[in-house]
Amino acid sequence: MVGKKKDNYPCPEADGSSPQVRHFDASPSYCLEDGANYEAIMETNHGTMRFELFANRAPITVNSFVFLARYHYFDGINFHRIIPGFVVQGGDPTGSGAGGPGYQFRDELPNPGEYQRGSLAMANAGPNTNGSQFFIISGASGVSLPPLYSLFGQLTEGDEVITALDLNGSPGGRPKATCTITSVKISQQS
Repeated sequence: MVGKKKDNYPCPEADGSSPQVRHFDASPSYCLEDGANYEAIMETNHGTMRFELFANRAPITVNSFVFLARYHYFDGINFHRIIPGFVVQGGDPTGSGAGGPGYQFRDELPNPGEYQRGSLAMANAGPNTNGSQFFIISGASGVSLPPLYSLFGQLTEGDEVITALDLNGSPGGRPKATCTITSVKISQQS
């Protein structure tokens, strides 16, 4: 669980200067600034997407995503699951769909009907098993998902990138071509 305990993993530098870390022996410290707005800028080999992060609605989830991004966790990871008209999923450094950061955290679930194209949500293996894997809703099948996945952001720029990624998907989810997250940077405004 994310909290303000001393045994949590320390916050990364907000300027992005922390080294890359892909495994954590403890949950992240709480690193969000009260009242700040956060944006994720996700560079991919198909273009750039920008997401507003919902720090007020899903603070534990946003804290984890910001924490991982500032430790460059997502940099160089491929989207390992792309199902056209459904989701584009990434965040697993192993590429197997079973990898994670070494910790899990509880759900912050939306109300029914809140998912839309471009929604950023956590993939999970059941209740309260969130880690590093996330998905972006790419179409109607994803929009109709039950509210079982923590919704923590919404696309604000780069819809054409979702379309390009979606075109590389297959019904079984295996991408037809490599789709890579080059970097995820966090913009913070107080």
